Amino acid sequence: MGMAEVGEKDLVTPGEVLGKASELIPGRGAYVAPHNNTVYASLTGRRVIIPPSLGSPDQRPVVEVTGHKAHGAVPEPGSIVIARVTKVMARLASADILCVGSKSVREKFTGIIRQQDVRATEIDKVDMHSSFRPGDIVKAVVLSLGDARAYYLSTAKNELGVVSAESTAGATMVPISWTEMQCPLTGQIEQRKVAKIGPSQSSNQA
Repeated sequence: MGMAEVGEKDLVTPGEVLGKASELIPGRGAYVAPHNNTVYASLTGRRVIIPPSLGSPDQRPVVEVTGHKAHGAVPEPGSIVIARVTKVMARLASADILCVGSKSVREKFTGIIRQQDVRATEIDKVDMHSSFRPGDIVKAVVLSLGDARAYYLSTAKNELGVVSAESTAGATMVPISWTEMQCPLTGQIEQRKVAKIGPSQSSNQA
């Protein structure tokens, strides 16, 4: 099998369009977005087109993205991630993804938590500034690759949300309810979308 058959090699980054699913089979480092049947890259590396083998029933070539370096973990739809909130706006919060599962990332991945993805109920009443603050550490699930190479994240489950936050006094706050955390130094209460810690809180969250 001659390596000459391995076709074009282009550097791509997460979220870059590789082609249509009707024409390509996604291999390593690629996935199909079901809403538009488009194949996207899920990591940074070189795009490699591998021709179909002779006699294969599926004559679409395979597209792979081969890592340009030993890369760390890469977020994918369904991954649980830990992220640090960097900016909070009226309809969304942005965050830097720090870990995918238990593995730290080596590249910069940006996450976006939209207003409708903060919690599962009363979505229209979500106040982003009462849910997150810059510097908060949040646990979230990756929904999809969004625009501008950012991942859409959701905290709309009981166990997802803010897992660690500093108060204005600089202390690590203690969660006291689904929506509040308290500063142990000043007793001041701040609002957050709090992640369920452990099995003790089993009631459904608003």
